[in-house]
Amino acid sequence: MSELTRERARDGRRIVVVGAGMAGVQAAVALREQGFTGDVTLIGAEAHQPYDRPPLSKAVLLGKAETSAFEVDFAALGIELRLGREATGLRPGDHELDTDAGAVPYDVLVVATGAEPLRLPGERDTPGVHLLRTLDDAERLRPVLARQHDVVVVGAGWIGAEFATAAREAGCSVTVVEAADRPLAGALPAEVAAPMAAWYEDSGAVLRTGARVERVEDGAVVLDDGSRVPAGAVVVGIGARPATGWLAGSGVALGAHGEIVADDHLRTSVPDVYAVGDCASFPSGRYEERLLVHHWDNALQGPRTVAANIVGDVPAAYDPVPYFWSEQFGRFVQYVGHHAPADTTVWRGDPAGAAWTVCWLREGRLVALLAVGRPRDLAQGRKLIESCVPMDPALLADPARPLKKATAAAGD
Repeated sequence: MSELTRERARDGRRIVVVGAGMAGVQAAVALREQGFTGDVTLIGAEAHQPYDRPPLSKAVLLGKAETSAFEVDFAALGIELRLGREATGLRPGDHELDTDAGAVPYDVLVVATGAEPLRLPGERDTPGVHLLRTLDDAERLRPVLARQHDVVVVGAGWIGAEFATAAREAGCSVTVVEAADRPLAGALPAEVAAPMAAWYEDSGAVLRTGARVERVEDGAVVLDDGSRVPAGAVVVGIGARPATGWLAGSGVALGAHGEIVADDHLRTSVPDVYAVGDCASFPSGRYEERLLVHHWDNALQGPRTVAANIVGDVPAAYDPVPYFWSEQFGRFVQYVGHHAPADTTVWRGDPAGAAWTVCWLREGRLVALLAVGRPRDLAQGRKLIESCVPMDPALLADPARPLKKATAAAGD
């Protein structure tokens, strides 16, 4: 018997991670990195080897890469993979996870089932309508782009913009329809999102705002004003919701958006069950509100806290500075922090130009930042948000001045 086998036998606990995306994979890996030696089982609904999602809207979609599988040697780490198994229920009293392939016992369960895309009414029954959430979705869309169809994208959020970018690069005619009056209406205030509308036209795409889809027909999207937009293919990107429907009746507390309500240690309302990633919200002491973060970085950082709380003796709190990036229409867009409508907005640079930044201040301190083509602003801003250093708004507004030299102390 090897020393590792002896250690696992001494630990004795069985940890099951359900969800094999970024959050689930990182949770399993972090357990090993932090010294857990018991059994670790990773369960995924898809049959594919666990993979990263951001490349799906870029390299994989355009045929520049066949897959985006994680470079993780699960066997060497002693992580058992059970793929092609979908979670169907949870029985905490029995310490069992139900799947479509049978029950799986656990001592500790980590829920990392992510989010599922919202759909249009009747979408499933209409040919030529696509989502872009999984590897299979990307593989179905590749020939659509290769045939250079007229493509209609429903939704001008982050994923809609990224798909429109790829479709234009592939030579497709692209129309984006958005029910709101601007792109990214759910993420950014009007004055910040407004300059981004011009990016669509600059790329050769058509953006129609205030355009609500009434139905999708074979070969067209019909809007609520009666107009028809020709469509060889339709891609729906109108948001996502936590994939938690399978938890009904389990006793796990869910929030208003269907997300798992975790505490600041990422524990759920049920003993021995943690939740991490897109499927869970957590209380932020930094921002004094509960956050539901559907971004890659959250799925990367949160699992380390979960692993620390499972393995360690001292509870670890989770209170990150959220971070997100997007590549669209030839621009690298980064966002860090969390802003509220009452926060003060400070611009750095001309939004009509190629590079500019928007900062949000609360009580004189930087709480969030959006950087377009200014990665240095993002890197310095993230540190300033974490350190809660008071800023000088006048200095902050000078795009030639480094952010780290725009503090209140620098202006004294």
